[in-house]
Amino acid sequence: MTIATVLGQISTAEFLREYWQKKPLLIRQALPDFISPLSPEELAGLACEEDVPARLILESGGDHPWQLKQGPFTEADFTKLPEDGYSLLVTDCDKLIPDLMSIVERFRFVPDWRIDDLMISYAPPGGSVGAHIDEYDVFLLQGMGRRRWMIEYPVIHREFVPGLDIRLLAEFTPTDEWVLEPGDMLYLPPGVPHHGVAIDPCMTFSIGFRAPLWHELTAGVADRLQLCADQSARYTDPALSLQENPGELTAAMRQQLRAGVRALLNADDALLDRLIAETLSERPLDHAAFYPQQEPLSREELIAELQAGEERLMRTPAARLILVESESTYLAHDGATLALTPAMLPLARLLTRAVFFDSAAVLAAIAAPEAADWLVQLYADGVVQWQPRLLP
Repeated sequence: MTIATVLGQISTAEFLREYWQKKPLLIRQALPDFISPLSPEELAGLACEEDVPARLILESGGDHPWQLKQGPFTEADFTKLPEDGYSLLVTDCDKLIPDLMSIVERFRFVPDWRIDDLMISYAPPGGSVGAHIDEYDVFLLQGMGRRRWMIEYPVIHREFVPGLDIRLLAEFTPTDEWVLEPGDMLYLPPGVPHHGVAIDPCMTFSIGFRAPLWHELTAGVADRLQLCADQSARYTDPALSLQENPGELTAAMRQQLRAGVRALLNADDALLDRLIAETLSERPLDHAAFYPQQEPLSREELIAELQAGEERLMRTPAARLILVESESTYLAHDGATLALTPAMLPLARLLTRAVFFDSAAVLAAIAAPEAADWLVQLYADGVVQWQPRLLP
């Protein structure tokens, strides 16, 4: 797979070795001559729609300093805004406008399951969201106007101002400062304090990466593991003997209970791999609105559309697809796994290797009726869709 680079003169291998999760990197003209595909007015319009995760952060002019307001908003909300001192942020823009995946796919040198979302923010001159840290990797691509970014690296301060709607650092001592213009990009690993201030009316595209908390991943796997276990197995104690204190959990009982729990948790690597893949591919509840509602197509209709070549299929941005090829081969998506037959494997590889699919490649991958029928089902479920032409 060839990925168009956004790393300037640095190779992907060098970036992953020297910078990823290690230290910040400024990349001038990561996307040369970049022009924002959305205007500030279009971003504000998006923030007025239902089911759009939008926020306004008012440094001043609100009911209290650094007030956080949640969308959806109305046109009146924007007419009441002060001239400066605020920021509008819309998350999951890649899922709201699938064509924006043409930007996100450039960052697929990191595995898909780590990519979280594309957030777009707007701020008037002087606007910011204050000095803060993110607990995830982020690429900050300047989309319009100029923004002054300041960072503190190595990290010195991590204390926060109490009593605010948002987490702001109580102290921030910049060690580096840059002015970013459209197409410039700053990479920050988790936990690096940073502060961006708009010089002009500006838009920033933030590509963020999720990293599951170990306890959350373990909880998801454990929930699935207990469903795989023998649901009829029950504790027994036919050799029970009289004990001096009925309220004591004796050593013998503790040993027997530990053995029962360990037997339930004794999953082999293949089962753990599958349950981890299912957990990582699980669809967040609030992502249901990001799946398109499509009229089902028959196998013949779908093939005819592909052969016509007027539209091309793409993976729905909200869909999390994870391919596992091992002793058993399967595709995990939406929290479940589907065992793949040899006839289905070429389609699974295509669906996970690309975001936008060449129609000829799709037709080759569904030559077997079994694979074609599976693609028909994926289309009906909204996992794949026709690429909307919303961007120039």
